[in-house]
Amino acid sequence: MSITKKRKEAIAKIDREKSYSLLDSAKLVKEITYTKFDASVDLSIRLGVDPKKANQMVRGTVSLPHGIGKTVSVLALVTPDKEEEARQAGADYVGLDDYINKIQGGWTDVDVIITMPSIMPKIGRLGRILGPRGLMPNPKSGTVTDDIKDAVTSVKAGKIDFKVDKYGIINTTIGRVSFPQDKLFENAVELLHTINRLKPSAAKGAYFRSLHISSTMSPGIKIDSKTVPGI
Repeated sequence: MSITKKRKEAIAKIDREKSYSLLDSAKLVKEITYTKFDASVDLSIRLGVDPKKANQMVRGTVSLPHGIGKTVSVLALVTPDKEEEARQAGADYVGLDDYINKIQGGWTDVDVIITMPSIMPKIGRLGRILGPRGLMPNPKSGTVTDDIKDAVTSVKAGKIDFKVDKYGIINTTIGRVSFPQDKLFENAVELLHTINRLKPSAAKGAYFRSLHISSTMSPGIKIDSKTVPGI
């Protein structure tokens, strides 16, 4: 597969032998992005954990101080007495049985699904559809709760959930290329601090094995984890 001229130019701006500071990498990722649209900026974090072991799973949520620059669509699967609460909080879709039927028919055109503990038995059978798409509600991510207002408001304000994959890597968006350097930096710091607090006691050796930042279609930039304040 041939490399485009723009990608060659982007690669030429990166010293592959160098690990950049988090602040410098937040600036550089903006400079090497050549898409015509407002590309997402992502962090790839390789951790020193074995996800196959239950006591080394890393999963959580974080409210990024500047959001991710994307309007997140929320479906609230709630009982009738909670519908108005969900709408007032900003949920884009509110209901129960009708939406369960739509999902069974293949509809998954939302970013986050929030529901209540009492409704989970109804939603369990949707796991084969929602699971592979990362849409299955989960108490650990704050998407199964009786406090529907707080859950919807938090997601709309920039709360994201993350989970280490089978290779020990967390991949997640921290903003858009249009974000100023300092906002990308502050979002990244908040995420990394949260992950650091979740370090399993069973994890041995270096916890942050490698950090890379990239945007949609851009090459990755290696980050020196020692330049992240507070970890």
